[in-house]
Amino acid sequence: MKTQPQIIIAIDGYSSTGKSSFAKLIAERLGYIHLDSGALYRAVTLYGLRKGVIGGGKIDEAALVALLPGIEVSQRPDTYLGEENVEGLIRQMEVSSYVSPVSAIAKVRNFVDDNLHRMAAGGGVVMDGRDIGTTVFPNAELKIFMTADDLVRAMRRYKETTDPGTTFIDVLNNLRDRDRRDSTREVSPLRKASDAIVLDNTCMTMEDEMAWLTDLLNSKYGFSL
Repeated sequence: MKTQPQIIIAIDGYSSTGKSSFAKLIAERLGYIHLDSGALYRAVTLYGLRKGVIGGGKIDEAALVALLPGIEVSQRPDTYLGEENVEGLIRQMEVSSYVSPVSAIAKVRNFVDDNLHRMAAGGGVVMDGRDIGTTVFPNAELKIFMTADDLVRAMRRYKETTDPGTTFIDVLNNLRDRDRRDSTREVSPLRKASDAIVLDNTCMTMEDEMAWLTDLLNSKYGFSL
C-alpha cells in the first residue's frame, strides 16, 4: 500500500479569501495539522490591546516587542492565548484594525515564524497566511495563492463579524486598507510565490475548491483528499 506523503501545503492570499476554512478542511481530510499564521498575528494584537501598548490609533512597537517572550500562543485547532480560547475575540473589528501594522513589525514576524516552524516540525501540515510560500516555508512542496473579488471577500468577512455596530462599508474599507498595507509593507509583503498555483474562488463553493485540489494532488502526487 502506497504511503501518503507528509508534505507541507502553503496557502497564501488576500484577506477573506477563505484561506483558513479551505486549509482546515484540507487538513481534516488528509489527517494533517492546520496552522493559521494570521490568527497568530491577531492573537499578538489582542494581547497588545489588553496590555495597553496598542490603542488610540497607535502602537508602542518597543513595548509590544518587549512583551513577546511572555506570549504563549498555540492552535488546538482554535487559537489560544495561554489556556484561553480567543478564536472569536481575534476576529473582532478592533483587532482587525491593528493587525496589519502589527504584522509589519519585523520582530513580531520573527516571533510568529518561530512558532510556526515549531508547530510544523515533521511535516504533514497545511498552513495559511500571507507569506507562507515566500518567506516562512519557501521550500513547501505545494504552494497555492488564493484571490477573489474584494466585494465578495468583504461580504464573507461581514457575515463573520461579532460586532453589532459594524457595517458592510466598515468591513469593505478595512479590507481594502488591509490589502494595501499587506502588499506594500517593507517586511515580507504579500505576493504570489513564483511557483504558486493561483486559485480564484470568487464564484466557487468549498466543494468546488476541494474538487480543484483533488485534481491537483492527483496530478502532482498521485493521491487525493
